Parts: sequence; structure tokens; C-alpha cells
Amino acid sequence: MAQLAIANSFMPQYARLEPKVRKGVEATFAKFAEHTYAGLHLEKIHNSRDPRIRTIRIDQFWRGVVLAPERGDVHCLLAVLPHDEAIAWARSRKFTVNQRLGVLEVRDQAALDEMSPALSKAAEGTAFRLFGHVFDKDLIKLGIDADLIPLVRLLTTEAHLQALERRLPEPQYIALLALAQGMNVQQAWEEVAKSLSCEERPASVDPDDLVAAMRRTPGQVAFVNGPEELRDILAHPFDTWRIFLHPVQRQIALRPSYSGPAQVTGGAGTGKTVTALHRARLLASKGDATRVLLTTYTTNLAQALEAQLALLIEDERVRERIHVRNVDAIAYGIVGRHRRPNIAGGEVLEPLWTEAAEQTPYSPTFLNREWEQVILAQGLESEADYLTCTRTGRGVPLGQGKRSTVWKAVQQVVDRLKAEEKSTFPQLANEAAELVGGPEYDHVILDEAQDIHPTQWRLLRRLVAEGPDDLFIVGDPHQRIYDSHVSLASLGINVRGRSSKLKLNYRTTQEILTWSVSLLGLSPAQGLDDSADTLDGYRSPMHGRRPTVTAYDDQEAELDGLVRQVRSWLDEGVEPATIGVAARYKYMVRKAVERLKADGVKAFQVPSKSAGVQVGTMHRMKGLEFRCIAVIGADDHSLPSSRAVTPEAEDPKAHAQDVQKERCLLFVACTRARDRLAVSYTASASPFLP
Repeated sequence: MAQLAIANSFMPQYARLEPKVRKGVEATFAKFAEHTYAGLHLEKIHNSRDPRIRTIRIDQFWRGVVLAPERGDVHCLLAVLPHDEAIAWARSRKFTVNQRLGVLEVRDQAALDEMSPALSKAAEGTAFRLFGHVFDKDLIKLGIDADLIPLVRLLTTEAHLQALERRLPEPQYIALLALAQGMNVQQAWEEVAKSLSCEERPASVDPDDLVAAMRRTPGQVAFVNGPEELRDILAHPFDTWRIFLHPVQRQIALRPSYSGPAQVTGGAGTGKTVTALHRARLLASKGDATRVLLTTYTTNLAQALEAQLALLIEDERVRERIHVRNVDAIAYGIVGRHRRPNIAGGEVLEPLWTEAAEQTPYSPTFLNREWEQVILAQGLESEADYLTCTRTGRGVPLGQGKRSTVWKAVQQVVDRLKAEEKSTFPQLANEAAELVGGPEYDHVILDEAQDIHPTQWRLLRRLVAEGPDDLFIVGDPHQRIYDSHVSLASLGINVRGRSSKLKLNYRTTQEILTWSVSLLGLSPAQGLDDSADTLDGYRSPMHGRRPTVTAYDDQEAELDGLVRQVRSWLDEGVEPATIGVAARYKYMVRKAVERLKADGVKAFQVPSKSAGVQVGTMHRMKGLEFRCIAVIGADDHSLPSSRAVTPEAEDPKAHAQDVQKERCLLFVACTRARDRLAVSYTASASPFLP
């Protein structure tokens, strides 16, 4: 009887389909799982590069693409696309069995055929060949398909090889890249084996047995045993999509080793977090004694990482080697070994700074930021140190007399906190760093690195010994929504030669992406490596509906509009937990939850594990992902928030940074959406809106 298999690369694509299309896919392929496939019509493709590829009708517009091996009675679902795209995709691909690894591979043969004349012309003017020093027999030993060797022989530069990356099977590209970078054949094989977690070649490989190759590729193909298992696999496609690793991410995450700290940057939705998760799993799999810290800035981000790890790692032993904690919790725990920390919140700090500011010409906000961004950030312990330090990032110059005034005001607050045995989280991080007796982890992986304070960086640096794979740093300066600005070089963390940038957004449609990027304005972001960071080349391969922007007369009308919008998404079959609502202020979050619940819609404040619409402040939405997002309250009084922006007259540079931070906050909220984005406001729109 026929058995259904599903290519793992299909799942993130399936998650992006409209609910009614997904139902059609499930109904169609449930017949395979029930062994009634004989009644289905599999269409052959005229002029296909691989005669074993078929299409199957889902409805009038959508077609499934299926690999039907000539023996083995297994049908593998590869893709579901609009009719013309499905035909083009099916005609262009060719499936083969890697002769060294025995695994199933696919390549874009049509694209390779189109590139061949250009590569041939480029090779005419030079005798040099990139792989001229490698024998054909050695290429075949590395798993290079014999049909591809003539094309490989045309390559004259590494840039030409890189142009083939997305067209070649991944194992073959890794082998060729290793050779191009100067490795010998044995070293290239070791590179392939490590990246794919395989050590030995099968005893024998039948090049025509695609089913056997599928079974050797469990990470790429899932076999389905019956209709119930099919329903289980398709029940939560959004979860599967959130942990799927694309080829470029895979190269970064599964690299056998980095010689020191490594950095991954990229815009929202480029898969930085999923890359960090897979890196954590790889490192934790090295041995029973391995200790991996996976950390981030806030509690709800840490909870989101925990949830994604649970989806990714089935082996409980590997999972237990990964400690997931936000940076504040780490500092609290370390200090807690010696005393019980007492954290000073805003209700304690605000009156202290107000009192201290009365003795100076400066505002409470100015003094607080001078303390956090200069004194604590640089670890200054005396007035003499402060009088001679640099104040990079601060816009108001201070002579020694003015610095002395600021120092005395700051010390007044510090002394009061000390007398009450209270401390802020940056203070706690400094104290924890001093208390760390030695490395406590073998590897530290840091997500959302752009929001980490210098005091927290010092703590993390001391938690792991310097060496290979010590720090894996993931961040995006365009999503900086807190006051932390840091230079890794100033902290002794050198990522030169070990930095990667992801440019392809796998989460958000191009329509949402284009609209959201315009929210950031024209100012370049400051990267962690002291260079300006741009979004050049940042794009999405997915397309969908444009964001909607709606104006309302008052807040009640806007909340009514929110209910209608959420209801329409639910009626379309969108899962409630994959709908998010973001607002600038907590009071709007509470109002939105109350209004949705009053209308019978299950809604919960972020962070929540309950299965319902998730409503949170824009800060709380950081790191989360949804199919649909409604951003409410995007008016000129809320964005930018006057409470979060330094007056321009007081500090022009701080004012500009604060305004940009507000832009980033709105950008973060909007790019949580994968398929649909609806923005609303009352009265006057935020000046950030396009």
C-alpha cells in the first residue's frame, strides 16, 4: 500500500497558506494516508527535469507537487503552490541520491542550466579553474553528482560558487565550499559529515532507490502512518514554522565550531532566534557534561525561548543541559547566593531622582541616564574617574565643574539606595560579575543582544571562559527598544571574521516588510561592532496583502473596530493564539482585553500560555511571532511617547536617540506579523506612519 511522506521544507510553506487552502491540502492527502490514493489523479509534467515529479489538484487555483518514486510505493509531498508556480517549480527540480551519504537531494536544475552558458563564457578568458587541483574521483567521493562535475569545472572564482548556493544540494555545496577555502579532500568530508551529523557512508547506495534515501534523511522527510498522524503533523503548522531552519541559517547554526565569539545580525524575521536555538541544541549535544546558557533581555522573551526549545528538542537529556534565563534573573540568582537582593523599582527611583535634580540644573531623566549610560556602563567608581572619562553617546558636553555637580547628585541617589539596601538591575549585574568565581558555562548564547546593558555584558563575559564557541551573539540594532548602546570591542569581545548577516525575512510578507521598514526613518542604526548597520538587501520571498491603516473618531470606536478585525480573522480560520494585539501603553492593553472578552473572544495579556488572542504592550511583543497583528493607538500622542523622549533643548543627541527608539518600537510591533497587519489610531496619526 502507498505511504505518504512529507518534506520538512513543506511545513513552513503550509503554515503560510490560507486556512481554507490548508483544509483542502489535509482533505486531499488524507486519502493517501487512508490508502485510497488510487482515486486521486496525479498529473505528469511535460518537459520536467525529473520524470518522477507529479502535481495533484487541491482546488481550481492550488496544486500540490508530489515526488512519486518508480519503486517503493511512497509519495512525498513537496510543495503546494498556485497552479502556474507549481508547474514551474515541478519542471525545474531534479531529485537524486547522494552517492557518498545515501541521502535524498534536490537541486534547481533549470537554474543551473540557465547559468551554465554564462559560467562557460566567464571561463573562456582564463586558464585558472577553482577546482582544477581536484580529481573527478575525489569530487565523487565527496558526494558531488557526476552530472554536476562539468558545471563545477567551469567555476573560476569563489563568487561564482556562492552564486550556486541556493541551486545546489546543501551537502554538495558544503563540500565544494570547503575545497574552495583550501581544505583537502579529507577535511572537506569532515566538514560535510559534521554539518549533517553523519560519520560513515552507507554500506551500499542504490542511486535509483529514492525511498531508501528518504529514510536516511529523517531531518528532511517525515513518513506518515495513517490519517491521525497526518492530522497531528498538520495541526500546528505555525509551531513547526517557528523552529524550521533554512539553508543559510543552517550553515551558521550547525557550523562545527567558531574559534571565538561569533555574531549574527539581521532584520526582523530573518531567523536569528531560530538560528540561536539550533546552535544551542548542537552545542548541548556535544557531551553529558556540557553546560549551555541561552539568555536574553526580558522574562517573556526567555519564556518564548523555552517554548520553542520544547518544540525543537525531544531528547530530555540534551534539553536539560541548556539553561534558559533572562539576564536579570541570572544576576539575581548569583547575588542571591550571598544575600537576598532587594530591587528598586520606578516607584522608589523616581522620587529619589526628582529630589537629586532639585540641587542641579538638570532633569531627573538626564541624571538617571548619565548614571546608567556613563557611570555604570564604564564601571566608574570615583569622582576622579568620572571627571576624566569619555561620554560617548551623550549630547550635552560637561566640563569638570558640571561633572562634579552631576557626580554629587548621582551619589546622593546611590547612597540612599545603599542605605535602604536596594539596587537596580544594572547595579545587580555589576555586583554579580564581581561575585562570579569562575566560568559557570561552556557556551553562552545571547538573543536580542542589542538591548543588553554594558554591566550585563561584563557578567556574561565572566560566566564563560574565552575560547572556541564561548559566545554566540544574536541581535538587530534596528530593534533596539531600550537605552543600551554598547561596543563589543570596548568589552574585549572580538567578533571580527566571525560575523554573519541574515538578509532574507522568512516571517513577514514583502508588503508588510516594505511598509514597516519605512517606520524607521532614514537614520542608520549603530551596530554592536561600532559600525553603521543598514537594511540593504533586506527582503522577503513571500507576498500577501498590504497593511491597512484605519482612523477612528475616538477610542471607543477604535476598540469596536479592533473587535471586528479580530472577529474577521477568526472567521477566516486563523487560530486565536496566532493573533496578536499591540499597544503602546498598559492601559490600552487592559481595555483591549476587556472589550474582546466582552464580545466573547478569548483574550489574554502577554505573556500568557492560554490559548487565546494575545494582547500586550509593544515592549512585551518583542521576540514573539503571530500570523496576524493589530496595532492600536498609533496616534501622535502615543508614538512618540512624550514620557519616553528627552526634550531636545536638554540633550539633542538623547532626544534623537529616544525618537529613534520609539520608531524601533513601532517597527518591532508591526514586524511580529507574518500574514496580516492592521494599524489604527484616533484623531491624528503618529508622524512615523508612512
